[in-house]
Amino acid sequence: MKNVFIMDHPLIKHKIGLIRRKEIGTKEFRETIGEIAMLECYEATRNLELEDVEIETPICKTTVQEIKGKKLAVVPILRAGLGMVDGMLTMIPAAKVGHIGLYRDPETLAPVEYYCKLPADCAEREIFVVDPMLATGGSALEAVEMLKKHGCRKLHFLCIIAAPEGIKAFTEAHPDVDLYIGAVDDHLNDHGYIVPGLGDAGDRIFGTK
Repeated sequence: MKNVFIMDHPLIKHKIGLIRRKEIGTKEFRETIGEIAMLECYEATRNLELEDVEIETPICKTTVQEIKGKKLAVVPILRAGLGMVDGMLTMIPAAKVGHIGLYRDPETLAPVEYYCKLPADCAEREIFVVDPMLATGGSALEAVEMLKKHGCRKLHFLCIIAAPEGIKAFTEAHPDVDLYIGAVDDHLNDHGYIVPGLGDAGDRIFGTK
């Protein structure tokens, strides 16, 4: 599918295999989530526009390439998306960070908004929305829609594990948004969890139940 990028890097595959294990502790799970986010960020920023800049090295003047404008932002979907922020900022430390709070209604599985705080100039920024899991796609669709209502147009969505149902819903609703996926799993169960998945990412990141 156009605008859907499934990671095939051995390090990403290896690290996803680690976090799937039910015996992995909170500390290692959290750290590995951050490492995967960093690797995905490397891939997702591949097409950022560059510009020539003249500098002076210890030897002479020369022309180098730098990211044009440097106006980037990372927007995690609370709360699990917070686990990916540090990894993203390792790669793009000058990026601003916004937050979108959504939770999934346990009965309808529909997203419910409870928080939204974005950089004042978010419409001028290239935005990377992050959430470890793309299950039904409800939260991702709602978050991107909220950003579009704030005037944001350069949007990318990064997740670590996705279900086919979520990919279908996302690409149909937002065909103009790049979707970066660490791994595509088999299906959703009756509770809306990804199978085989890794359980509740938020609980495993923060050590809650």
